[in-house]
Amino acid sequence: MLVKATHKGYMKALKIAARVIPIPRPTLFTGAESAEQLCEAISLMSLGKLLVVTDKALVEAGVVAQVERHLRRHGIEFVTFDRVTPDPTYPQAEEGLVVYKQENCKGILAVGGGSPIDCAKVIAARVTNNKAIKKLAGLLKVWRAPAPLFVIPTTAGTGSEVTVAAVISDPGNHQKTPLMDPKLVPLMAALDPQLMTGLPPNITAATGMDALTHAVEAYISLNATTETDAYATAALKLIHANLVTAYKDGQALKVRLNMAMASYYAGLAFTKASLGYAHAIAHNLGAKYGTPHGAANALALPHVLEVSIPSAKIRIGELAKMVGVGDENLDDQANASAFVNYVVSLQEAMNMPRTLPDIKPEDIPQIAKNAIHEANWNYPVPHYLTQGECEKLIAKIKA
Repeated sequence: MLVKATHKGYMKALKIAARVIPIPRPTLFTGAESAEQLCEAISLMSLGKLLVVTDKALVEAGVVAQVERHLRRHGIEFVTFDRVTPDPTYPQAEEGLVVYKQENCKGILAVGGGSPIDCAKVIAARVTNNKAIKKLAGLLKVWRAPAPLFVIPTTAGTGSEVTVAAVISDPGNHQKTPLMDPKLVPLMAALDPQLMTGLPPNITAATGMDALTHAVEAYISLNATTETDAYATAALKLIHANLVTAYKDGQALKVRLNMAMASYYAGLAFTKASLGYAHAIAHNLGAKYGTPHGAANALALPHVLEVSIPSAKIRIGELAKMVGVGDENLDDQANASAFVNYVVSLQEAMNMPRTLPDIKPEDIPQIAKNAIHEANWNYPVPHYLTQGECEKLIAKIKA
């Protein structure tokens, strides 16, 4: 009982903090050519050399070259660090920090999805804070303002361009550690749909489901506010109208921009309202098996919603009405179930897997334990799972 009371008090403190601590927002450039507009704005600051943080896949796809041309056109010196992998690790951030210092960089430009952006945030924090990453992990531990950080997302899912968080994996124990501090919000961001047209359908689906999970978990959070509800609602409606189309027709610029805005709105929502068990489980599946984050969220979300219905059926039912699968003549239970079925229908429409055979039965207890710990100390969920409940949920993902 003492532990539960402690968690409850901590969650109250988080709720107060989310409402009183000012959270900055990046200067935002949107639409075709916005990446170049961002580069031009950076050039006006006369910062000096930039470290471009990205991954090899984006280099090979030619996306990074487009950004590099913008940088050269506006006279910005840079060096590119492309060693980031899905679920970035402590050593990758430290390697990026070495390059930053060796090249005498004065700022960072992240190009990519959540992994390069999160890694860039950690590098930026390490530049100005002489503390190990483990010491920076947690809430409000980044004492000094990070190095100037700019971001160009190339996926529409993480919302990292607007969030206070960076998630990075400790390879020693296969656990993800979040850094959470308003100082980690980038100075500027560009949502350029032209850089997203080459996104493969499976990545479009996974990152879109990540944005959906952000919006849904923010909406059913006990820390939700009128403001976060508004952003979550906007995100959900944009995702409903655009995600499957983006999956089928990746060249549609308007659809790509709508999904980028959905990701941005969902990021604004969960930055204040927080997340839930889908993320807690997804983080641990990613750390343990390398499961892509969006795909892991998609696997977990329907099951998490199902166990949350008894405690949040009104809120989940409201989500059903937002996407047109709810009915005013049905009760809350029926509407909530309809939304769970809607989430599953999105997965099926985009040929996403419903199970993860990689999960080993002997790993389930530890995955559940880690997810419960993450949720207890980070997420104001409507229902806290027991060890047994969480293990049963993860077993359903494996089945």
